[in-house]
Amino acid sequence: MNTTTTKNVCGDKWYLNLDKPEEALKFLGFIAIFVIRTLLHHLMKPLGQPYLTTDFSIGLILGNLPKFREAFSGPYSVTLNNIIEFGMICHMFVMGLEMNPSVLLRPPTKDAFIAYTSMTTTFVLAFVTTPFLHYTKTGPYVFSLALSLMASSTGSPILTRVIANLKIRKSDLGKLASAAGVHTDMISTLFYCFGFIFFPTDKPLARPLQRFFRALLMFCLFLAQVTFTSIVSPIFLNWVNNENPEGKPLKGSHLVMSLAFVVLICSFPLWPAESVYNPILSAFTAGLFLPNQGRMSKWIINKINYLLSTVFYPIFFFWVGFIIHMRNFDIGDKMAWAKFFSLLGTVIVGKVTGTVLCGLLLGYHVPETASLGLLLTAKGHFHVYLAALAIRTNRVKNTTGAMIIFVIVLTVIYSPFVVMDIIKRARKRVPVHIMALQWLDPTTELRILIGLHGPHNIGSTLNLMEICHGGREPGSIFYATDMVELTDEIAATLKKGGGGGQSNDSVTVTDRSVAEMRESITAAVNGYGELRNGQGVTVRRMLALSTFMTMAQDVCGLADELMVSIIILPFHKRLNPDGTLDSGNAGFRHVNRKILKNAPCSVGILVDRSFGQTEEAWRPGASMAIAIIFIGGRDDREALAFAAQVARHPVVKLKVIRFLEDKSSQNAQKRSSILNRASVVEQEEEMKLDDECFAEFYERYIAGGGRVSYMEKHLTNSSETFTALKSLDGEYGLVIVGRGGGRASSGLTTGLNDWQQCPELGPIGDVLSGSDFSRNTSMLIIQQQRTRGQLDGLHDDFNIL
Repeated sequence: MNTTTTKNVCGDKWYLNLDKPEEALKFLGFIAIFVIRTLLHHLMKPLGQPYLTTDFSIGLILGNLPKFREAFSGPYSVTLNNIIEFGMICHMFVMGLEMNPSVLLRPPTKDAFIAYTSMTTTFVLAFVTTPFLHYTKTGPYVFSLALSLMASSTGSPILTRVIANLKIRKSDLGKLASAAGVHTDMISTLFYCFGFIFFPTDKPLARPLQRFFRALLMFCLFLAQVTFTSIVSPIFLNWVNNENPEGKPLKGSHLVMSLAFVVLICSFPLWPAESVYNPILSAFTAGLFLPNQGRMSKWIINKINYLLSTVFYPIFFFWVGFIIHMRNFDIGDKMAWAKFFSLLGTVIVGKVTGTVLCGLLLGYHVPETASLGLLLTAKGHFHVYLAALAIRTNRVKNTTGAMIIFVIVLTVIYSPFVVMDIIKRARKRVPVHIMALQWLDPTTELRILIGLHGPHNIGSTLNLMEICHGGREPGSIFYATDMVELTDEIAATLKKGGGGGQSNDSVTVTDRSVAEMRESITAAVNGYGELRNGQGVTVRRMLALSTFMTMAQDVCGLADELMVSIIILPFHKRLNPDGTLDSGNAGFRHVNRKILKNAPCSVGILVDRSFGQTEEAWRPGASMAIAIIFIGGRDDREALAFAAQVARHPVVKLKVIRFLEDKSSQNAQKRSSILNRASVVEQEEEMKLDDECFAEFYERYIAGGGRVSYMEKHLTNSSETFTALKSLDGEYGLVIVGRGGGRASSGLTTGLNDWQQCPELGPIGDVLSGSDFSRNTSMLIIQQQRTRGQLDGLHDDFNIL
């Protein structure tokens, strides 16, 4: 904030005069910019718009309000110009620091080919068309060169931000667009540096010889800056980084020396009096050839980026709005509109043509390369600055310069919509690969992956395999997978080379405890496989040997590769001798939660209290009482599909218990009255799916008079649900429930979440696994696969090219 000072006649002292209203107006103006900026960006966030769009909108409005224009006129405009120039020096320095010039010395990659091709086509097209539209009367061909170069360039920081915000940064197209954008931005800005050397905008000299010697001087200074920065800065910054290791505070003296060194290399080309080299481009060159690795470089990048994004950019666009005097904007100037559409068309056609041609040579799809070309049209702050500078120095008319800025901002506005269209097309191309029991083709094999933590899971695993098969045709494949934590001790015992029965043939585990554990499990499951040999049962051994951080990824990868319909995992708590559950293994709980979140198929969690200790289901005379609780939702429908699998087994006595909400109750009427129309429609669709699924199951397994019995319970609230669950205490050896996903709004489970100890089990599963429930009843909680290829199913590393 600028304030005036007045000299005190009596005491010869200076004091601040804060009584002038324009001083308060400046302060309030900047406060208004920051507040409105935050609010407007929050409103535009669903459209994927970056801060540049928000800042430009606010700056254009506030910069043209008469009161603000009066407050920043005269000497204050000089101060504002100096602030903007210093901010752009910082912006260009950190932009160069984040780039890697060594890519220019390597063989061109695919992103480099796309960058070069799109730049060339756009530059040629722009240089051919712009002279005929007479953008300027002073040096038209030089201006056409600069404008053509700006049209062919890309604002890589803005493009990278848009791609990151919309989460396609890991996709093949996102990586290609980011790399090509950085390449284009680096090349075009270097061309600006060379162009300014040979075509300076300040202090024109009449004699050609003088112009030649000044250009030669600036070129030598440029080379000296590049050479000095490339050779000396790595030595100096490596020393600073070694003296300030990670985890310790930066030494103040080293910080001051580093900043002084940065100022030295940025200002070096400006020292000679004859030099008119641009300080903004000098800062870019210095940043480009500084090492961008190491603690000090990262510290500089983080601090400057924070300063720019929070303070400078809002002020910068206020300055841009101040430069674009809308009162002088001639909306009826047809030639200005012709320049606007011509420049916009040139940028789009040039970029799209170049990327499509290059994409065809590289074997990419045309729609995706066209989208890539549209993304590469995005411009940034430096391009806005150049256009505003052209207006301020009277190289172009106010209306023409404003049109150029509008084109630049428009390329940023439509970029998020291009990304959204890419995501939409990618979702259509990703096949809907359903891996769930509910949609299992009856003519295909049933594939189940069963996890084991140790020998204590053998009994439950064998019983699960037996009841799931049930004489099913065309057969069942069970993948008994040992889930072993990879510790330092176990890692030291690994040997290269195949191990019998292991899923990963590249290593063999020689740790004695692990080997004995695996041998006992292998003997048991192979014995069951031999018993059921020739009856359509296949048992295979797998091993997930990982740390708890990566085990879930390995198990999900196995399930995806083996195309199983469901993963059944042991609960992280084990059974104590007294029948209670212990405190559990936090590592396996983390694994279970991550698998529930990322699994490519349905997931079941088995809370084993007595299921592994009961009589083997394949023994003569064996009997097993199993119940399935059905309330509604996709997880309950998947649980019902699992119950249909076990219902085929002759030893299983299955009972289906359906909890129905009493719609006549006051609670149900009150809840339905507060649901909005969208919620009501969604609830009705879920209930329709529930009824169709249950009717099919009822007709097939219950109405025919088989071994499946049926019971309904009409309840009004969660308290009655809890009581109904307690009434099942001890009646069944296994209770199958859904985790609760997709369940329509129901008062039957409302409030049960308040006491949940294990949210991964869902409200019903958590109640049944509680310490006050039966010690003889085991639970299987099932979650249906979250389908790929739908709205939430597209991976962020998708491939579309």
